[in-house]
Amino acid sequence: SATMMNKGLELIEAHHLFPVGLDRLSIVVHPQSVVHSMVEYRDRSTLAQLGPSDMRVPIASCLAWPRRMDTPCEPLDLARLGTLTFEATDESRFPATRLARQAAEAGGAIPAVLNAANEMAVAAFLAGRIGFARIAGHVEETLSCYAPAAPACLAEVLEVDAQARAKTRDLMETA
Repeated sequence: SATMMNKGLELIEAHHLFPVGLDRLSIVVHPQSVVHSMVEYRDRSTLAQLGPSDMRVPIASCLAWPRRMDTPCEPLDLARLGTLTFEATDESRFPATRLARQAAEAGGAIPAVLNAANEMAVAAFLAGRIGFARIAGHVEETLSCYAPAAPACLAEVLEVDAQARAKTRDLMETA
């Protein structure tokens, strides 16, 4: 979450799940982590999904769909929360958002390469082998080694994933 790659991956997911062009999708920083999604309609009204910052809520929603189930989470207290703020994403501070948008635009296998490279770089950071600031750089370096050819089947996606992980590992070892 600290790199914002999760938001970049959600951008890619939204682009594929809904018939919406990338030019109509945006990532905003919301420090209170209460608004989890928003949709703007053609009449310019906006519908937002708010909830506690607790993954048990969306997990319960998925498990019970289309019904709802109780969770042990505290109810959202908007009065206590006070202000909700939103800021444009600073891509120089969060380069993962730029990389994710570029991967979505490229299409083909590039989003899979992005995910694999990110997972390898984050694992290297957590193991103390690279600094936090190098995560996005290693992802970008791996992305530069791939063309956006579209995989024809799941086996090809898994092969691209394995190759991207190996490439990222090699690039980190020679850095």
